[in-house]
Amino acid sequence: MRKKIEMNVSLEVYPPQEWTDEDRILTEMAKAIMEKAHAPYSDFLVGAALLLDNGEMYAANNQENVSFPVGVCAERAVLSYAVGNRPQSRPVKIIIAAKKRLSERYATVTPCGLCRQTINEYEIKFNSPIQIMMLHPDGDLLVASSVETLLPFRFNDLNA
Repeated sequence: MRKKIEMNVSLEVYPPQEWTDEDRILTEMAKAIMEKAHAPYSDFLVGAALLLDNGEMYAANNQENVSFPVGVCAERAVLSYAVGNRPQSRPVKIIIAAKKRLSERYATVTPCGLCRQTINEYEIKFNSPIQIMMLHPDGDLLVASSVETLLPFRFNDLNA
């Protein structure tokens, strides 16, 4: 007999007056590094800033390549660098900012599928959720408490 599985997604909206000091710093880092993205083909700039549990913060941007599958997203770049250099430090939150080059208005983006799965890997590794925050054009942050919100049917264990 068939069954239906329904998943509901809900994000929280954090207006700037409710941001923590860390949220402000990370958002500014993501916006600043976004402007330095290597995006000559799409002109779509993305920056991501990451907070580790030891208080360190890192930022990275998207790096396009003429061979489109070879490019690297900002989220994967910052996670790979931070965890590669601080393998014992747990990622706590990531903030993403994006916009078209020369635009004054930010675009709302969520991590792509590859980035969602990468975030999932680190949630599994550290047995802890990573808060995902996305800058909205109106200046608010859209917040997912973990990647499960954005990727309910994810690969957790190929042996299960």
